Amino acid sequence: MKSPCVAKCKNNAGICSGCLRTMTEISHWIAYSEPQQLAIMAQIKAITPTHQCPQCQQPAQCDIQAGKSTCWCFELEPRQTLTNSTNTCLCRQCLSLMPIL
Repeated sequence: MKSPCVAKCKNNAGICSGCLRTMTEISHWIAYSEPQQLAIMAQIKAITPTHQCPQCQQPAQCDIQAGKSTCWCFELEPRQTLTNSTNTCLCRQCLSLMPIL
């Protein structure tokens, strides 16, 4: 799989403003197998959403809600979110726009 880079790179406290991959996903991209790359892209695009983003109402994907022990967002710097719920997380796009704590 080719890189999903869209040439709008900006490290926004751990998440790229262009492709919405985490810095870990970007730095390890070439080492990931194609199935791993496809899984990351499916996660970014919320192809198998776990919930609806409370900010934009679009499909979103949370690794914890999907049954994993960690989530992609754990790699990011903490951000101020507008949701009062600790059980519903924002999509990658909305989270990337939130101010860093």
